[in-house]
Amino acid sequence: MNFGYYMPTRVICGRDCVVKEGERLAALGTHALIVTGKSSAQNGALKDVLRALANNGQGATVFDRVMPNPTLACVREGVALLAGAGADFIVAVGGGSPMDAAKAIATLAVQPRADEAIFAGGYEAAALPMAHVPTTAGTGSEVTPYAILTNDFQRTKTSITSPAMFPRIAFLDGKYMKNLPTMSAVNTAMDAFSHAAEGMLSRNATPMSDLLAKESLSILYPLLPKAMGQTTDEERDLLLYASMLAGMTIAQSGTTAVHGMGYCLTYFHGVDHGRANGLLLGETLRLCSEKKVPALGAILSACGDTLEGVCATLEMLLGERERYPAEELLRFAHTSAANKNIKKSAYEPTEAELLRIFTASCG
Repeated sequence: MNFGYYMPTRVICGRDCVVKEGERLAALGTHALIVTGKSSAQNGALKDVLRALANNGQGATVFDRVMPNPTLACVREGVALLAGAGADFIVAVGGGSPMDAAKAIATLAVQPRADEAIFAGGYEAAALPMAHVPTTAGTGSEVTPYAILTNDFQRTKTSITSPAMFPRIAFLDGKYMKNLPTMSAVNTAMDAFSHAAEGMLSRNATPMSDLLAKESLSILYPLLPKAMGQTTDEERDLLLYASMLAGMTIAQSGTTAVHGMGYCLTYFHGVDHGRANGLLLGETLRLCSEKKVPALGAILSACGDTLEGVCATLEMLLGERERYPAEELLRFAHTSAANKNIKKSAYEPTEAELLRIFTASCG
């Protein structure tokens, strides 16, 4: 029972909460850099944020050039735009990529570093204030202190972190997900599911993080098949809530082997992050069953299903799997074995076991 818990983000849930509770943004600064992608202009989220800021008399500059798996060049562009506009706080609008980019921009704006030092760690607890408005139910980045960026130096994706990367405010409104493309809905749902499951499989799991993960799984798992079709307003709200709970989980525990392996699929083949997790999760759970990892039983109990039932659900969501040559999977296993996420696993897979997971999942 020796553990700590820290989650300083104020979470506001509800329909039209960005506008109704927009006065909370007034305390963050006078001019916002809005970090987003192109879709926020289509789902109504950007319009609501601009309206809330205007109601407060705050200025705004829009940076809508964030791409999936944001690069250091993207972050540098955001920092330069922020400085040129005189912005003193950030509002992130979108899925995981805009939220990750926003955290990196907010941090590097006050802690400048050369590109080669960005992934070296050791960040001080200093960043510009942020508010996040998630428009997908997957990453939970609105309640975590991590920014995941493309790392071309090591040819993977790598996280940077500090306590100051927790957003000050998170606004959760499922209406922005109404017209989310089916594959985006499925992939982000698998990402959230993986977060909750991996959080329980982490050697850094705590009673508090497990409590959050179980609640997330109990809500999320029955809704996974719904992500393949038209969801109701209530279901979208629940998916977003469960994704946030999964984010709160990994803010305490971190992620594990699935993420450590999945980064190879994303970096080298452009596989969507959530789909990469889904591809690898089933076989990882089977390995945990063989190794009698205690948390697996609690995961399955929260889902209300058997191991093979969970694996079958993932198969249905994934459809036809990607396939890669054996020699490439061998290289992925070797690369993943050195990833820090592997060492966070309650059962730390060997390189041979990582190869087995890759081969069974996409060989």
